[in-house]
Amino acid sequence: AVPASVAAQTSQPAAPLTFNVTYDPSVTGSFTGRVYVMTSKSAMGEPRFGPSWFNPQPFFAVDVKDWQPNTPLVLDDHAVNCGGPPSALPPGEYSVQAVMRINKDSSSIGQGAGTGYCAVVRQPLNGAESGAVKLRIDKIVEPEPIKETERIKHVEIPSKLLSEFHKRPMSLRATVVLPKGYNDHPSAKYPAMYWIGGFGSEGDTAEAGFMTRMWDGTGFGDRILRVVLDPSCYGGHHVFADSANNGPVGQALIQELIPHLEETYRLVPAPPSRFLSGHSSGSWSSLWLQVTYPDFFGGTWSVAPDPVDFRDFQQIDLYAPSTNMYVDPEGHKRPLARQDNDKVMIWYEDFAKMEVPYGEGGQLRSFEWVFSPRGPDGLPLSLYNRDTGEVYASVANAWKNYDIRMILEDRWDTLGPKLAGKIHVFMGDKDTFYLDGATKLLKQSMERIGSDAVIEIEPNKNHMSIATPALRKRIDQELLNVFIEHNPQYRFVETSAETQPH
Repeated sequence: AVPASVAAQTSQPAAPLTFNVTYDPSVTGSFTGRVYVMTSKSAMGEPRFGPSWFNPQPFFAVDVKDWQPNTPLVLDDHAVNCGGPPSALPPGEYSVQAVMRINKDSSSIGQGAGTGYCAVVRQPLNGAESGAVKLRIDKIVEPEPIKETERIKHVEIPSKLLSEFHKRPMSLRATVVLPKGYNDHPSAKYPAMYWIGGFGSEGDTAEAGFMTRMWDGTGFGDRILRVVLDPSCYGGHHVFADSANNGPVGQALIQELIPHLEETYRLVPAPPSRFLSGHSSGSWSSLWLQVTYPDFFGGTWSVAPDPVDFRDFQQIDLYAPSTNMYVDPEGHKRPLARQDNDKVMIWYEDFAKMEVPYGEGGQLRSFEWVFSPRGPDGLPLSLYNRDTGEVYASVANAWKNYDIRMILEDRWDTLGPKLAGKIHVFMGDKDTFYLDGATKLLKQSMERIGSDAVIEIEPNKNHMSIATPALRKRIDQELLNVFIEHNPQYRFVETSAETQPH
């Protein structure tokens, strides 16, 4: 016979999965913000580093106000989710982690310094019957170490402009990569390449080290001082475009950070000695800065930029009547990313709805942080309805202020002479995120108005393969040609890697 106590336990109905989260007072005091439970079927790594764009695992989120330490918070089927509610979680072995998103300057869920999180819990789960899983947040993400070398230097200065806008202390950050031989030749002065990385870039010493290894391969590592700018913010990637939500980030770069760099690092403080380059969102940034400050910079070499013409925003015409982000006029699902053989890897609707529990800082939401007006709740207005995909025409109309092709066409009488010889854009015709369409439209527009802009569409290149060693070398050579042409008082000494006045 089965003992009565065991019989009572086995007769109880199974409870659906919920997550019972508390946090230790050592993490923070009263907390207002978003709390997440991240999951992964993989036993490797930590779920807080997700979600993966190409294979997002289920996660759940709730917003809290004045949550207190040691007070249980339950994430159940009322939580916003990616992959379905907790009660629908398929049976399996999962890694689980709870996260408090504390850092207001990081676009990441679980990696920003100061963020609270718990140790990974690895256990079998079944949404229909696992009951309450207890998670206790008692860890804090430490700041990434700044690893300077003889050539790589971290720069951080307070920004008066951004601090006044955000009403709290704000800084501008970058990493300087000194040319080879910089310290051996104290009289040498150099041109600067301002590099802006893509979405997720933080312009830190680790990124600068990676970029330095690539740049040194061009053969011009002794002639150009590189500045890896930090474009990261709570809303994602601010692209150095002044906006209603991110503030005067472009002005701060021009008026605060670059003058500091030129005073500190022996840069030639003149327009034909300041050059721009970048990739993806950073490529859009570089083109935007050149167009917005045509007299300040001497040229941009922009690689695989985000949409430069909003008539083809990853194949979507934002200005067309009754536009929908999720389906085309024939009712077909819209893709967001593809393989080189055109097989779809991500659908627009799936990705957009994955970003809903993510909150602020996702890639698509990042566009709204730059291009959209600020709403009454203090957050950017949404371009489209996240449930239906319907585009809000009034918001799309406001985005025209950031449509680079439109700005160039409308202001070409004034911009044309200032931008002569300064625009260079490179794009693959198999861009992973369908960014080639907008660049092709820009190329057509520039040809029509008589611009000398160099816009090249490379066959059989995707979002990453476009950035070849040959292209990097070409960019460096063309940059230096402009510098030498406009700065005849400087010459390069081949044997000493020094730039000296005659």
